[in-house]
Amino acid sequence: MMIGDMIVSSLEFPEKISLVIFTGGCILRCPYCHNPELIDNGKPVELPEVFNKIESSMDFIDSVVITGGEALIQYDDVKKILEYSKKQGLETKLDTNGCFPDKLSELIDLLDYVALDIKAPFNKYEKIIGSDIGDKVKECMEICTDNGIYLECRTTYVPFLMDPEDITEIAKSITTDIYTIQQFRDKAVLDKRLQGTPVPSRDELKEIGEAVKPFLKKVRIKTAEFGNEFID
Repeated sequence: MMIGDMIVSSLEFPEKISLVIFTGGCILRCPYCHNPELIDNGKPVELPEVFNKIESSMDFIDSVVITGGEALIQYDDVKKILEYSKKQGLETKLDTNGCFPDKLSELIDLLDYVALDIKAPFNKYEKIIGSDIGDKVKECMEICTDNGIYLECRTTYVPFLMDPEDITEIAKSITTDIYTIQQFRDKAVLDKRLQGTPVPSRDELKEIGEAVKPFLKKVRIKTAEFGNEFID
């Protein structure tokens, strides 16, 4: 399979230490992509090497996170990694952009946690990221909620592409265990026109989070300066 890296992290799965596997390849071209080097790239790695990495990390991990890129492009390999991880007694998390509801449905029994990117209001995907996949993303959300999977929906707030009302529209249309509003950073972006776009401040994100809190179970903001902060 094609991967970008494998690292151990305490950040990607709350209250867990995870082996995080960054997969290569994505069918989207989001202007603000923060991992543009993974869109068409990655290094070839045989699955036994991934399994060995999991096994050698067992003394200090309790979960495996598969992220990207878009992991479900490499469905067969991802399925085998999830199966192997579950056999080792590890919890599993998948990060996905929502392009592949059929594939997600087939893997759902192997997952404990899904982080689903909600990149725009469902009816504004074409306008904001250039790909009209809103209905597929909504279907992925429904697959998770219908199967009782812990679901995190997350949106990167990019002032150049959206406004606070878009976040409110998203909040009113999703069902999720937690909604994360992420700070846009202009240091690594696919569309160079976004370089120099003002980075939303913590206070700005907090104000947006407070505005949408009445519609959701849990809301948090994520900034480079302060990490994850829950909105009370």
